[in-house]
Amino acid sequence: MGRRPGAPELPLDVRRRVEGLTSSAVAVEAVLDALPFPTLLIDAEGTVLLANPAWEAAADVLDDDRVRLGIDGNYFAMARRLGDDPGTHALIDRLRALSRGECASVQADYAFPHREGTRWFHLQASRVDQAGQVVVTHTDVTSRVRAERASDWRARHDTLTELPNRAHLHELIDAELQRPERGPVCVLFLDIDGFKDVNDSLGHEAGDELLRQIAGRLTGSTRAGDTVGRLGGDEFVVLCRDCDITGAQALADRCRAGIDRAFDLGGRLVRLGVSIGIATAEDTRRLRATDLVRDADLAMYAAKRAGRNRVRLFTADLRTAAQRRVTLATELREAILDDQLVLHYQPIMYLPSRRCTGVEALVRWQHPERGLLPPAEFLPTAAQHGLLTPLARWVLRTASRQAAEWARGGLHLVTGVNISAGHLSTGTLVRDVLDALTEAQLPPEQLVIELTETSVAEDVERAAAQLAELRRSGVEVCIDDFGSGFSSLGQLVSLPTGILKIDRSLVAFPAGRRSQAAAAIAAVVALGRACGVRSLAEGVETAEQLELAAELGCVLAQGFHIARPMPADELVGWFAAQPRPAPVAG
Repeated sequence: MGRRPGAPELPLDVRRRVEGLTSSAVAVEAVLDALPFPTLLIDAEGTVLLANPAWEAAADVLDDDRVRLGIDGNYFAMARRLGDDPGTHALIDRLRALSRGECASVQADYAFPHREGTRWFHLQASRVDQAGQVVVTHTDVTSRVRAERASDWRARHDTLTELPNRAHLHELIDAELQRPERGPVCVLFLDIDGFKDVNDSLGHEAGDELLRQIAGRLTGSTRAGDTVGRLGGDEFVVLCRDCDITGAQALADRCRAGIDRAFDLGGRLVRLGVSIGIATAEDTRRLRATDLVRDADLAMYAAKRAGRNRVRLFTADLRTAAQRRVTLATELREAILDDQLVLHYQPIMYLPSRRCTGVEALVRWQHPERGLLPPAEFLPTAAQHGLLTPLARWVLRTASRQAAEWARGGLHLVTGVNISAGHLSTGTLVRDVLDALTEAQLPPEQLVIELTETSVAEDVERAAAQLAELRRSGVEVCIDDFGSGFSSLGQLVSLPTGILKIDRSLVAFPAGRRSQAAAAIAAVVALGRACGVRSLAEGVETAEQLELAAELGCVLAQGFHIARPMPADELVGWFAAQPRPAPVAG
């Protein structure tokens, strides 16, 4: 390294004079030599005046003739050899401006394509004299850039499946929606049917492997220009570029076919379905990714409600219905607080005496504008928005106070209250029940807690512990809708239950099926009796059904044939008007 042969001595203002002109030039050279970064001193035209040892060593390491630049070589020409593009031209222009004193410094990061992989360098340049000479240093920042890019990749991708995550998906969809002269854009929203059961039964490791396999199958089902992403859990989104509704439906069918094939999880074959919603942006109206994904999500839920493992297209009616549900949920929260809810009570008959000795509390909503709403109008919304437990607490308190009031008036009735699976999972069920009894001063023997068999099936052990504690306190437990879903002898034996409600689908037998219904009811009654459990036939709508229930050994019955649900103030009069029949052998 050294001064260019035949070049004039460096101007006085390159470095502060120490012992004279020659000493100043030597000092500049010594400073550059001491720098650990590859450094050049160039003039206004880009000609190299000095090159430090670090520059020469870097050129040897890179082993690339394009950067073997010594004294008298042209730095600007070298830069153009590395990348003859607008970015390089702009950098050269900035260095020229620096040489003319038009800016204080120049800094830039640039990529250096190399046969062993791209490397990145940070360039920093400063003007050192009035003649326009510039010192340019080059720092290898490859490790930093790779770390930053890896961090950025992790921030934009799901670590389990390596697919784009929610944030990156929205970025990609927004970019596509804003692309000039784009074609139609479709979004598929996919929710895996049955994934939770696999995750719960086989463990999270199996669940993770299943998600990776699902991601691979979805990616293999899409076109080269499509993007598959994972929102989280078992929810996936496919961005379909230049794709109309027909193409999106064909793609959805391929995705369903891919998921339909059995998955191999450590030797265990698992079959799943997938519910898919499709939303499209075929026109050029202003849309955002959040709008399109939300619409596809609404369509997916419509597919689930229609029976799962289906494809549903988004329509404006779905958005209207969703907005209506949100409004209804807000109003329901207020209704619980403002006592807009009311209870109707359906009598329950004790068959050996043919007298009604209990009631089931059934909630209604006295809506200020829509009038009296039945449960079907608002319970699904309550379930979707996490309101079933607050609703059940209100019913518990209200029904307990009413039962205590009836008892003070001489009418002693056992009152049944329905509880959801969500209430079991909160762990507060026992406390909520006992608080309601204490507040109302109602004996626990006058309260029955009713749960569906499917709700206790979610966590049988946890349910059993809470139900056992309730029964120890004196509160009876009833399993509702028995025979409608996942009934099993194992559950019946493990659950501390006193009453089984035989589902109305068995009791209300169709014409010509009396013998089959009788066999099913007899089996449930015998099963319950063997476990020390009484049977209640629900949905009794005819005299024939009532007689069959009594004949087969049911202890209790309820249904429209006996009485319809009625407000509390009507119930007292109804009971007073009932005859007192002679007991029937049972």
